[in-house]
Amino acid sequence: MDESPRYRPLYQQVYDVLVKQIAAGEWGPGESLPSEQALAGRLNVSQGTVRKALDALAADNLIDRRQGKGTYVAEHTQERALFRFFRMARPGGGRALPTSTGETLKRRAARPADAAKLALEPGAEVYELNRVRLIDGEPAVLEKIVLPAALFAGFERFERHDTLPNALYALYQREYGLNIVSAQEELRADTARKDDCRRLKLAPGASLLHIDRVAISLEGTRVEWRASRCDTSRFVYAVTLS
Repeated sequence: MDESPRYRPLYQQVYDVLVKQIAAGEWGPGESLPSEQALAGRLNVSQGTVRKALDALAADNLIDRRQGKGTYVAEHTQERALFRFFRMARPGGGRALPTSTGETLKRRAARPADAAKLALEPGAEVYELNRVRLIDGEPAVLEKIVLPAALFAGFERFERHDTLPNALYALYQREYGLNIVSAQEELRADTARKDDCRRLKLAPGASLLHIDRVAISLEGTRVEWRASRCDTSRFVYAVTLS
């Protein structure tokens, strides 16, 4: 570790080292990390520096610190992924947990928009998944999800065996070692198109919320582009700022 002015603070260097080790599979999802004392000895830093780095990792949802049990690599369970990344809610803040239906999946050549969103090379291929998200059994969100085929070898097998989960990020982590840690979103108001009205049971000219999201892995790779068209007559996009 180097504490000279041109480098990041020491605890941030420890943070970077631990992120690289988690990304490399040193500890898998749900597995425990060594104790603070052991990590300090391994990295030749103080226990306080390790503790500060672990606090930062926990704040970024990369690890779970369990009182009296230890520190574990964060795991994308279905419930956790939905709670963190699905932001549609009832007015007033009531949680709205979705289910999925109507999935269609195809593999195709990347279009210019796909390549721009996912930083793909010319000639790359992608998987495109389309589905409807239901809330209280009624259609609420249309999703188009684009994945780089190079990162998701054999992805079509999940559709064939009817094993696509409601929260896909758990699948990405479990089957492909891709841990989604952040997402870049752009939101805009839009008017429902004919297909939106049909599939979401909306009146012609209804307003929609369109959300473009690029999901980013622990390694900084653009893993997924998701375009969501959301019914705003019954639901809102809810976020807490702190």
